[in-house]
Amino acid sequence: MPLASAGADTAPPAGTPATVTADALPTWQVNGVVWSMATVGNTVYATGNFTKARPPGTKIGDAKEVARKNLLAFNLTTGNLITSFDHTLDGQGLRVVASPDGKRVYVGGEFTTVDGKPRSRLAAFDTATGALVPNFAPKVSNKIRGIAATNSTVYFGGNFFNVNGKSRTRLAAVKAADGTNVDTWKPTANDDEVYALAIAPGGTRVIIGGKFQQLNATPKVGVGAVDATTGALAPWSSRPIPTRISKEAGSYVTDLTVSGDVVYGAANGDGGHWFDGRFAAKAATGDLVWLDNCYGATYGVYVKDKALYSVSHAHDCSSVGTFPETYPKQTWHRALAETTYATGTDQAPPGSNSNYSRQPIPTQLHWYPSLTPAAAKLVDATPGTVVVTGAAQAAWTVTGNGGYIAMGGEFPKVNGKAQQGLVRFAVKGTTAAKRQPEAIAAPTAARQFMSRKIKVSWKATWDMDNASLTYEVLRDAGTTPIGKVTQKSSFWNLPSLSFTDTTPPAGAHAYRIRVKDADGNVVTSPVSNAVRP
Repeated sequence: MPLASAGADTAPPAGTPATVTADALPTWQVNGVVWSMATVGNTVYATGNFTKARPPGTKIGDAKEVARKNLLAFNLTTGNLITSFDHTLDGQGLRVVASPDGKRVYVGGEFTTVDGKPRSRLAAFDTATGALVPNFAPKVSNKIRGIAATNSTVYFGGNFFNVNGKSRTRLAAVKAADGTNVDTWKPTANDDEVYALAIAPGGTRVIIGGKFQQLNATPKVGVGAVDATTGALAPWSSRPIPTRISKEAGSYVTDLTVSGDVVYGAANGDGGHWFDGRFAAKAATGDLVWLDNCYGATYGVYVKDKALYSVSHAHDCSSVGTFPETYPKQTWHRALAETTYATGTDQAPPGSNSNYSRQPIPTQLHWYPSLTPAAAKLVDATPGTVVVTGAAQAAWTVTGNGGYIAMGGEFPKVNGKAQQGLVRFAVKGTTAAKRQPEAIAAPTAARQFMSRKIKVSWKATWDMDNASLTYEVLRDAGTTPIGKVTQKSSFWNLPSLSFTDTTPPAGAHAYRIRVKDADGNVVTSPVSNAVRP
């Protein structure tokens, strides 16, 4: 496919969704990994595997660092820690979700106590008071990875086989009022783990994603749906996840989110060129809307203003016509945005064991902040405390509201600046868009043959959140441009540009290139060689 520039940014063409800016906003940090986040109003709840939190701009061990074991909350507008929400999980949290009415958040994972009180892998918190809900304490035999809730029922999945003393196969539901079993809901993920759940609009279907190849003893690879009351298998028509051929080769769903009448899924692939990207399907039927076969495992998805934000380690997005694989060394891109709707057709080769070729695809939007992957191993000031996974990843989860999105994970830096584990981005206007274009090399100047004209040539640069840049040509020490060139570019497509100075004055002249993005940010090149006309 042609190596096109992505189609939109903070100043997109009419009809295309604008992205948030690429400016990394100051946010409280953690000393470990954030696996999951959920937003209620202006509060973000984050859970994972960490022991401490600290202000932005500070290092591990700073005097202002506070204890926060595996769970915290912060203000999405300011990035500040919410000090009144202070709880301790004795094991890592793997998923946090909010009830539809926003009155509760549910946390699932591997913990067995909360604040020293028995809570077997599932707990509820009151968002108004921040308190642990006292009468909600179901007993789950093993880890929980996925949760979906109505105001009356909590559905969850993972790798457990017993809930409140009753047999369950990786899926269960309990009553929100008291944590007792919903005995009519007993679907089964027969052969492997459940990672994510979502409720379809209307509340009559539960969509389930994970590593399984069967639901209710029926072939249903990686994703399917069941009735929200009976647990019976419900219609699901598409097959975005290819059938595994071994434990080492296959794909699975890592996250699900519903927006409007569509469910969006994230996938991870084990082995070469297995499905690693994102898909969209009708929540009521499972009919495929689009499938984005970028390679590089996707961990979390979030919808905002007709744009789907995702966190991954994408390294080949030729599927949607943007950046290709790099050789001999792969390069990874940890945060992406794309349209929630289909805009074209995939003309790249299908992935391993794929059920689709030339399927509908979205447009990848021009939004490429840089998240640094975590070190292989990092410890804090407490001897022996491991605070990153060693998986060499960056972000694992993404959430947001009308003005902001937030990413959580185990990254130590964002856009080259220290910012560990949590970061925020905002829509333009909510905060200033200050991210300037990347540095540009000095141009070269050459007198044209048999002429007094001087040709100025340079290599385009790129910008994290603006596709189209304006290049102003400056002569000598002048600040008024003698010419302008406007060009789209991206990190994988940097065209060669030029401008001819047709009326240079007598004497030697050198040139600089001043680059401006749509938000008014500027970077200027070093000076060129000097040339006489």
